[in-house]
Amino acid sequence: MSICMAKVKTIYVCRNCGADSPKWIGRCPSCNEWNTYVEEKIVSLKSSFKSNNEIKSAKPVSINEIQPEKLQRVDSSIGEFNRLLGGGIVPGSLILLGGEPGIGKSTLALQIALNTDKKVLYVSGEESQEQLKLRAERLSYSNKNCLVYCEVNFEQVINQIEQVNPDILIIDSIQTLYTESIDTSPGSISQIRECASRLLKIAKTTHIPIFLIGHITKDGMLAGPKILEHIVDTVLQFEGDHQHVYRILRALKNRFGSTSELAIFEMNAKGLHEIKNPSEVFLTRSDENPSGVAIASTVDGVRPFLIECQALVSTAVYGTPQRTSTGFDTRRLNMLLAVLEKKAGFKLATKDVFLNITGGIKVQDTAIDLAVASAILSSNFDRAIDANICMTAEISLTGELKPVMRLEQRIAEASRLGFKKIIIPKYTKGKFDELGKKIQLIPCAKIEEAVRIIFKS
Repeated sequence: MSICMAKVKTIYVCRNCGADSPKWIGRCPSCNEWNTYVEEKIVSLKSSFKSNNEIKSAKPVSINEIQPEKLQRVDSSIGEFNRLLGGGIVPGSLILLGGEPGIGKSTLALQIALNTDKKVLYVSGEESQEQLKLRAERLSYSNKNCLVYCEVNFEQVINQIEQVNPDILIIDSIQTLYTESIDTSPGSISQIRECASRLLKIAKTTHIPIFLIGHITKDGMLAGPKILEHIVDTVLQFEGDHQHVYRILRALKNRFGSTSELAIFEMNAKGLHEIKNPSEVFLTRSDENPSGVAIASTVDGVRPFLIECQALVSTAVYGTPQRTSTGFDTRRLNMLLAVLEKKAGFKLATKDVFLNITGGIKVQDTAIDLAVASAILSSNFDRAIDANICMTAEISLTGELKPVMRLEQRIAEASRLGFKKIIIPKYTKGKFDELGKKIQLIPCAKIEEAVRIIFKS
């Protein structure tokens, strides 16, 4: 492979957003962060990477003359992962998989490599061959077509791609790769941008699907320049708490499918196990019916599931009451407490309030408001809520129950799991006569009305 060298140019690049400038700037005009510009040397180059499927020069054509191409997707052998991608792995796609250290990125990539019957080239710049072998034995999978190559030099990786000609390529991770054509350290903005751009060309010319495992910053953003997310076809990010076994894989970008999908996995000794029915996982069924527990019918993306909200209300020991929440926005919790006090007349200003969403996941669906408020009042009154009732409604600042999206799916999920009643907003578009035959629908207009029904004697 020959490389044509060009003139070396020095620029300053923002480590936070990837913006560049010909001179050093104290404050980035793009992201407004201070002291993020670093000096980098850029070398223009031409790569002579050849392929049998080299892209030919195209001519403009009428959009009516374009024939849709039927994509033969590759089965990843993990059903939830296939659904998240939109039906499987698209040939020639560049997929970025991000998440916190130890959350399961490399484990998921290795499971795909070991489960599929395709030839896989697993390039690791972070682990040795022995470490990968030990992980494969722990996962109890084996695939003779999975080839492991531990290397960080990008030119050497390209040589192996040409020799092996894999069906799937996995890079673990993009931050460890470096190309000799750029005089900067691995993980720098220029290195990540250049390596990702050249991998994109390889994916499109050879139709090899490529997985890039990426790091994230302390703010939870994908590390590297923002252009990295624009280059790739799909961005998948792991979410979850290390103290819990459940992991959520969410599609932040997908050129070949919906970004409203998510997949839920359970981390165990043999790797990531897909959860096909998350509602049964996040609900605690027992003979006891304690106070401070309410069930919400929520939707994340397009997937409905029921989740348990737990609250503990006690008299404040110190002068300032504590407001603590896990898996729920604390600012929204404070708003709901203000609504309960101002509009519904419940005195909670002198009480400590602790809220927990089971499973260690973070819920952003506002339809969980009514369940959160009910759990708080249940703990405050020390009265249990009927185990056969669930709820879904957003609470406004006026105390009204606002309509929620995908209500039909929420009701259907509650009915499927055996709940007898569900509280819904009164002024909701659509008719649910058929669903009403399986589960009792209780429409309410205000929070006071819902509270009377939930805690009626």
